[in-house]
Amino acid sequence: MIIDGRSIASDILAEAREIASHLPHVPVVRAVVVCPSAATESYLKVKSARAEDAGMQMQVVQIANDASTEDVIQAVKEPGADAVIVQLPLPDGLDQDAILASIPETQDADVLSANAYISFEQGIDGALIPPVAGAVAEICARTDVSVSGKKALVIGNGRLVGKPVWQWLVHQGADALIVTRATQATLPMLMPNMDIIVSGAGSPGLVQPEHLKEGVILIDAGTSESNGAIVGDADPACAKVASVFTPVPGGVGPIAVACLFRNAAVLATRALLTNDPA
Repeated sequence: MIIDGRSIASDILAEAREIASHLPHVPVVRAVVVCPSAATESYLKVKSARAEDAGMQMQVVQIANDASTEDVIQAVKEPGADAVIVQLPLPDGLDQDAILASIPETQDADVLSANAYISFEQGIDGALIPPVAGAVAEICARTDVSVSGKKALVIGNGRLVGKPVWQWLVHQGADALIVTRATQATLPMLMPNMDIIVSGAGSPGLVQPEHLKEGVILIDAGTSESNGAIVGDADPACAKVASVFTPVPGGVGPIAVACLFRNAAVLATRALLTNDPA
């Protein structure tokens, strides 16, 4: 089964729009950006369009290229937003950890601040799921994949894909292993034994059909550019071996963006309830 990420994303955005429709104002999602690349600017345009689909307004705040860490933190903390995201990567010279830590947990739709992530990591009731992990959860739910007891491999340990996806798999009862760049040479030995593989390495052709067990769940969350095209980590021929396969583009990416805005809708609703004197 090849996953239609755009169709799933449409369902989630409709859910977010329904949540937002009950609020007394249009939720504002602020994106703080420093030194955006052409790819980043294109991605932000997509996010702005999906925000509208979710019944929200995307506010892009571009900080000067020579901004200090304090300048970026000030933009994060500026009032007027229901949710705040910091577009990664940030330029060298900025304290990324300090900037992400400055996002209030009550506004952290990306679950990138330490406090928000710890809540997710510890499985605290009501904690938001990071968007890419949320996308993996949606794919598994919609394809009736039971994660508990499965052997799962996560390729890459980044804060956007690998780390939160591995944590979600562990929460669901999977026997989950994470492979970093330093241990990537072990992949050909590990992959044939896995029931579920989630890749976020950003390395074209890293996963080949001959590496896989027949019927594997293969979720490709890696993106990179090859010969002018956006490609994933998995060779498209892997779809013939996998029982579930996500293409790139059009697979995990649209679902993760939709999960981001669903998180934002939830945060806006919680803020309203918290501030309601009744």
